Amino acid sequence: MSACGERLSKKARCLASGKGTSRDKARLIEGLRLKHALSDLLTIAKLARSSFYYHRAQLWSEDKYADLKQRIRDIYHQHKGRYGYRRITQTLKSEGLRYNHKLIARLMSELKLTARIRQQKYRSYKGQCGVIAKNRVKRKFRAGAPNRRWFTDITEFKVGEDKLYLSPILDCYNNEIISYTLSRRPVYDLVKQMLDSALKGIPKKRKEQLTLHSDQGWHYQMKPFAKSLKANHIKQSMSRKGNCLDNALMEGFFGTLKCETIYIEKPETIEDLEQQIHEYIHYYNHERIQMKLKGLSPVKYRTQSLIQT
Repeated sequence: MSACGERLSKKARCLASGKGTSRDKARLIEGLRLKHALSDLLTIAKLARSSFYYHRAQLWSEDKYADLKQRIRDIYHQHKGRYGYRRITQTLKSEGLRYNHKLIARLMSELKLTARIRQQKYRSYKGQCGVIAKNRVKRKFRAGAPNRRWFTDITEFKVGEDKLYLSPILDCYNNEIISYTLSRRPVYDLVKQMLDSALKGIPKKRKEQLTLHSDQGWHYQMKPFAKSLKANHIKQSMSRKGNCLDNALMEGFFGTLKCETIYIEKPETIEDLEQQIHEYIHYYNHERIQMKLKGLSPVKYRTQSLIQT
């Protein structure tokens, strides 16, 4: 071994063994060059200076975002593929890790992590069979306080030959699902129980300021439904015929729900599906962040606003 090699530490002498690839040698040299001259290390390793700098650059570019990529994977799989780059960027921000959303989108693309697609919803319109309420909401999908503007609709799920129907009420103040029912058949009781459950615990004064919006589905045209709303001083509103954009908030929720449940993990039975929906709605209300809610979940956003008032 040369004189310069004698002066190096025992750890550095393994470079002279000839074992390992050029990249392995470059990695070891990078760790030793603070204590030893680069020229001595390159001589012992029998590695050209240009080769060292090439592999060094590769190591840097390869490892630069290694930890970030792992955290992206963790968040993505924690939420079962439901989060796209925007929500992952927001989650990282809440953890004190501030990265541009374009970088997160690029890294997710490299990792082949993508959000799920959506499919069409069940339609309950069967023509006019009762009173059609006027459109009071007119696509105003925001409210200044809870229990001012509710939206509702029905969607259908299918497992084999079995069907399941979900009827929720969404508060547009914080997009929270405040009540929902499940049924194997799209009967009127599906909507009645949902409404009865939602009305519990709401002060009379708040009810007088409340509007409930739906499409023109036959459930909402029923006299008992309109009578219940009137008895509770709630204004009824309906979308225009054949115009799904008037109830886009519910359309969006159903798309998100299906995208983040049955398209990720297909249930084998209706019972599995029911459990999946129960778990998801709790997750949606309490854990799933929304960008329009300042990166908070619906319940956290409502709770925070009540504390500040």
